[in-house]
Amino acid sequence: MVIAAKDRSVVFDDFPLSEGIYVKDVRPLIQPLILRYGMSEWRAAVLTNELHGHLGIYSLLGVKMGCLALEQFPAGDEPLTVLSYAGSATPLSCLNDGLQTSTGATLGHGTIRLCEGEPAAAKALFCKGEGRVLLTLKEQTARQIAADIALGRKQHGLRSNGYWAYIRRLALRYWLEFDRHEIFERVAEHPPKSGGEAAR
Repeated sequence: MVIAAKDRSVVFDDFPLSEGIYVKDVRPLIQPLILRYGMSEWRAAVLTNELHGHLGIYSLLGVKMGCLALEQFPAGDEPLTVLSYAGSATPLSCLNDGLQTSTGATLGHGTIRLCEGEPAAAKALFCKGEGRVLLTLKEQTARQIAADIALGRKQHGLRSNGYWAYIRRLALRYWLEFDRHEIFERVAEHPPKSGGEAAR
């Protein structure tokens, strides 16, 4: 598989795709995920999960949101900045890890910050030049996730190994089933002059 120049890594010569280096339950998803969502989302999701320490639902949603946000702006050298509404309390705050990895807007660069004074939500404002795009997780998707997580808590308890295994299976399913072009509401404010809105 050829990797586009924009997807090349800083450390890796090529991003590793050999199935043998991935955990067993991830292996069957490698090709389907890359074919469906592209190398950028795959790469960001793999790095996010390693950074995050477990395969999490909201961290993956952050990846998908960040990848969608990048599609909203034309290419250029202007930095992308992110205002996250996900807060600092888990599990919603896990969205922030995915946002950072997928967009390159990081705490270290000073290009992502948390919105203060508003209720936490799976929402972020992305800015580049004069373009501003607000992305919010659709209510239907948020309700599905909440119901699925509640079922896991009821079946396994909150802190059991069974619960975390359940969350992993759920995250793998969402990773494959949730199309970033379908699960977020998009609001453009002062949209980019060219190449702004995604094709879908």
